[in-house]
Parts: sequence; C-alpha cells; structure tokens
Amino acid sequence: MPPSPAGQDAAPRDEPDVVPLTEPSEGIPAVVDTPGALADAVEAFRHGTGPVAVDAERASGYRYGQRTYLVQLRRAGAGTVLIDPVPLPDLSALSRALEGVEWVLHAASQDLPGLAEQNMRPSAVFDTELAARLLGMERVGLAAVVAEVLGLGLAKEHSAVDWSTRPLPTEWLRYAALDVEVLVELRAELGRRLEEAGKTEWARQEFEAVRTAPPPPPRVDPWRRLSGLHTLRDARRVAVARELWLLRDAEARRRDLSPGRVLPDSAIVAAATALPTTVEELVALRPFAGKATRRKAEQWFSAVHRACSLPDAALPSVRGPRGDGPPPPRSWPDRDPAAAARLTAARGVVAGLAEQHTVPVENLLQPDLLRRVCWAPPATPDADGLRAALLAGGARPWQVDLTATALAAAFAALDTA
Repeated sequence: MPPSPAGQDAAPRDEPDVVPLTEPSEGIPAVVDTPGALADAVEAFRHGTGPVAVDAERASGYRYGQRTYLVQLRRAGAGTVLIDPVPLPDLSALSRALEGVEWVLHAASQDLPGLAEQNMRPSAVFDTELAARLLGMERVGLAAVVAEVLGLGLAKEHSAVDWSTRPLPTEWLRYAALDVEVLVELRAELGRRLEEAGKTEWARQEFEAVRTAPPPPPRVDPWRRLSGLHTLRDARRVAVARELWLLRDAEARRRDLSPGRVLPDSAIVAAATALPTTVEELVALRPFAGKATRRKAEQWFSAVHRACSLPDAALPSVRGPRGDGPPPPRSWPDRDPAAAARLTAARGVVAGLAEQHTVPVENLLQPDLLRRVCWAPPATPDADGLRAALLAGGARPWQVDLTATALAAAFAALDTA
C-alpha cells in the first residue's frame, strides 16, 4: 500500500496512549510462491469466517506501471497469508473462495486495479480510508486512523520501498503482515461509528462506487503530464519534450523501470528549453551530466534532433487539446459572468453542507462535477433538474439528496437578484 498524501501515513509521535504494534500475532508467515502453497491458502480462506482484510504492495517509483508485487490477506480462522503474484499471477481460485465475503481495504481504489490483474475481484468492499473521510477525521492514512480509532501505533517506514525486490527482507514481510493485522477490527469500529452518525448508507454507496468503478479511459497525450511542461512557451520546445518523453517511456517499458529513473522530468524540460544542436551541447546541461545519462546521450539527442526537424505543421499545440469539461474557473468572470456567479454560490453551499455534516468538501460532491453543472446547468435548474444532472454526472444518491435542493435555491436566488 503506497503512502497517503502529505504525511498522513506517518505514525503519530509523543502519544503515550498509543501502543506500538510491532509483531504479527501469529508471527511472520512464509511467502506463498508455489501452486501447492497457494492451494493450501485457498482452502484455509474458504473455511475462514467473517470479512477478509486485503492489501497489496507495488513498486511505484522503481518499476514501470503499477504492477502488484505482494498480496496480503487475513481472515478469522485462516490467519495471515502473504502471496507473491510474480510466480503466481492468477489468483482467481482465491477470489472464488472469497465470493460473497466482504473485503476490507484501506484506500481501495489504489489496490483494486492491481488485484484485478491477478483476477481478484471482491463481491463487497469496506474501505477504511473512505469511512474515515465520511466520519470527518482530519488524518486518513492507515497509521493515523489505526492510532485514533484503536490506540495502536502502526509503523509505515517500508511503505515506499521497492517491493519487486526478491527475496523480500524479513522486516518488509513483518510490515506487510501488520498492514492487515487489525484491518477487520478497524472496520468493526468504523462501522459502529458510521451507524451512530447516520452515515452507514452513505458509506455503502461510496464503497460500491469504488468496487464497480470502470478502468479510467486511456489518457489523450499522456506526455502532457510531464512536470514542468507549462514552462515551455513555444511549439518547437513542446515537440522536443514530447519526443524525449515518448522515447523515455519506450525505454522505461523495455527495461521495466520507473520512467523517472530512466530520465528525470527535469532533464527533459532542460533539453526542451535549451534546444541543443549537438550531443556535446546536450551533455553540457546539468541534468545530463550523470554517467548513465551521458552513456545514452546520442539516443536522447536523436529525439531532440527529430523534434527540431519537424515541419511547423507537425508541431503539437502548446496548450494541448481541450477536454470535454468547462474552461478553468479563473476565466469564467470574463467568458460567462453568470456561470462564475453560480460557481461562487455553489461552492459556498457545498462548503456549508460539508461543515454541517462533517464531511470533506470533495467527498460531499466532486469539484469537477460541481464546475460542470455550474458552467452548463440543466435547462430547468430546479431541484429535480439538478438531481438528474448530478446523478448523470456520477454523484451518489446520498450526495444528491444533500445538495440538489440547496444548489437549486442558490441558483434561483441569483436569477432573482
């Protein structure tokens, strides 16, 4: 499981009431990496009871893509199992053994796509991170939630290691086993709190939305996510960045390395900014001074030369194609003052409701959806019209129930002002 945003996974410090969780209750299990051991695990989990805790580890920042390199599960009556999906890529038998069983995950949207590649798909999900958000907890990383809810200290120092390493160090296996040690207990307490807060149905709808979410569509021009691309102000330099990005991506895929380890974003932007005309000028740039980068300097320069040789008609646009969404809100006052007024009013409504119900604004209603209905409201922007528009945009019924009428009132007030 990767770290959550902004240090949320850091274990709380200087809290005497937090008891460190240092060893799995049944010891560190051996890694399951043979068909026979997997068959035994399948039978054990088939005959277990209650929900199953599930987690997955990736090698983000080390390997290409988001492949899963370790799967952890724990269930009453079956104990904890650590499965190596490299020699065992098909875990469909385990998934079938857990059919109808609730899976407890933390930040399920991060792990479910990789687990699906191993043919593991849950019948039901309880997401402890989403539950913490709906309960209004300030910190929602696993360690922080475990500390606040269960009073246990869960270390996270191995969350960002290279999980493709083989054999996996004992300390990493201990960490992996502890990640599922108390998930079911955590789920029980969070479930109780959701019930007390009247948010059980909200959570059910959110969990089901995560479970059934389709894979994201392929990105248009994925190279435009390059960090620093916005600093390039002309099409020729953008073309150099594109060619270097595409070459780096192909090399990273071939070598199964994180693209940033093949060539940093800063190097691509530096080359695109400088437009070197020779290999020597390229390696004179500071980001290309390393030995590994210099060894492939001719390869990188070929991409620069290719971009610089393109006819003007073949150059990419500087800003890139517009998506199907509204323009940036900063341009609304000039382009559509009425839409800008709707957005200001709508943001105030959603912020007030979020505070009233102790839910983060982004969990009450997705900001992108809010912008869309403000930019292009339904023909009849009353409560029914907004309800239909929000549902069509992917909002869950509980979100619509809380926001549609209030937004309609805000829009109506603007029309009569």
